[in-house]
Amino acid sequence: MAKTKSITVSEVKYVAYEMARRFMERNEPIPDFGARFPNILESCLGQPFMAFGKKNLYVGLNGKAAIFFYLMIKNHPFKNGNKRIAITTLLYMLQKNGKWLRLSNDSLYSFALDIAKSDPKKKDEVIIQIARFIRAHLVSK
Repeated sequence: MAKTKSITVSEVKYVAYEMARRFMERNEPIPDFGARFPNILESCLGQPFMAFGKKNLYVGLNGKAAIFFYLMIKNHPFKNGNKRIAITTLLYMLQKNGKWLRLSNDSLYSFALDIAKSDPKKKDEVIIQIARFIRAHLVSK
């Protein structure tokens, strides 16, 4: 199994964030990247790659992508546009690892809305749900 490639803050800024601003603006503008909340994005990017006792807390691309998507939506690293940026960043992460999601933009956005509305007390269940969703729509590019 290939090692999952992580993404950096710079990649989020120059690829995923800009894609969200250009193609998913909707009726709500996405604030400047510099207006984000300090250190939250960095935490969202690092958490999927955490290990304890040399054992990864999140296994494989699917596990890492699921926790990442959840954190990008629920931890609100940006003042607005978190779901849209989470979507584009997830797609970038998958693309960087040779995968993609096969489904409509509306279906993916609707799923992101469901995650945003989810009960934080059910975090582990929601992450499993995200992993299943990703697995169901994941294709090699």
